[in-house]
Amino acid sequence: MNSIRADFPILSRQFRDQEIVYLDSAATTQKPQVVIDAISHYYEHYNSNVHRAAHVMAGEATEAFEGSRAAIGRWINSELSSEIVFTRGTTEGINLVAQVLGDANKLRAGDEIVITEMEHHSNIVPWQMLAQRTGATLRGIKVKLSGELDLDDAAEVINERTRILAFGHVSNALGTVNPVEDLLAMAAHYGAITVIDGAQAALHQMVDVQALGCDFYCFSGHKMFGPTGIGILYGKQVLLEELPPWQGGGEMIERVTLQASTYQKPPYKFEAGTPNIAGAIGLGAAVAYIESLELASLNAAEDALVKKTISGLKQIPGIQLVGEPANRSSVVSFIVDAAHPHDVGTLLDQQGVAVRTGHHCTMPLMDALDVPGTVRASFSLYSNDDDVTRLLDGVQKALTFL
Repeated sequence: MNSIRADFPILSRQFRDQEIVYLDSAATTQKPQVVIDAISHYYEHYNSNVHRAAHVMAGEATEAFEGSRAAIGRWINSELSSEIVFTRGTTEGINLVAQVLGDANKLRAGDEIVITEMEHHSNIVPWQMLAQRTGATLRGIKVKLSGELDLDDAAEVINERTRILAFGHVSNALGTVNPVEDLLAMAAHYGAITVIDGAQAALHQMVDVQALGCDFYCFSGHKMFGPTGIGILYGKQVLLEELPPWQGGGEMIERVTLQASTYQKPPYKFEAGTPNIAGAIGLGAAVAYIESLELASLNAAEDALVKKTISGLKQIPGIQLVGEPANRSSVVSFIVDAAHPHDVGTLLDQQGVAVRTGHHCTMPLMDALDVPGTVRASFSLYSNDDDVTRLLDGVQKALTFL
């Protein structure tokens, strides 16, 4: 892993004569120099709006923008690049889907939307709002104390009334890798529309949307070495063509009169206004960078770090792991007896170790597990053994002050 750390300039930042230990990658990953350079190059050399304009810089911007769309489509194996919609991130992608499904009258009173107890708030609140607008009912699949979904409960909750199934590929709070194929099969049996929150999975799992067969898949650029403010909504072409637009304005129209408008075909129908051109170009650079790595060995090394962290924490008295799923990716959550997670996080920060504390935008999950919040250490492909050592030493030192 040390071989790629040099690609990330921020990882050399010093704190009290030591490099900062960054274990908050589930919140946002750091950016390699090639992504920073791609964004700067756009602004320095061909900053222009995309599509329609006749001048050379607009052509260069359009080529780079659409080139990123095509590259991202190939990366997740979409059938068509037009199935790739640029958004501001996972949250906007889910909100877009929830809004247009409601506008298309895909739900009515008595229908059910199914999510899980472990969802990020971004995959809960939009469905609550849709249920309120349509009279549908929102139901949740239970989570076991291990941090895994209860598939027996899922088989009960997903039924003939289910119209939408929305769930996370990987839990941002626990690192649980959910049984995607099993859940999609249950939904397919009843013809339910499926929406996957892939924010925590895009960098750590091989995502093949055609093999999965899901209807929608959302993820964020900043969780996978890309810039903030850019994300992807994958949608099956047949659904994107059928569904109405979400927002109105420039870019998404075909013809406008004072009385009526006609809309462009997907993906442009869902991309009103000037897009985040620099963000899209930066995300394309991030995908190219990821494709240049030896992902199998890097992911294996990351998994080894996670296991080493779990083993080390178990040897420290007063530490309780939160969730121990059999299939885990990049995240370890724990609590310290008689100490608030924020206090632990503050003491770690004083030692140059960056972690995340709190409920991680998963309040229903914290309620289900009966904890107020956790200390979350989250890893990425640039993490190394020293990060684990510094974390474990930091926790032990923090305990002497608690």
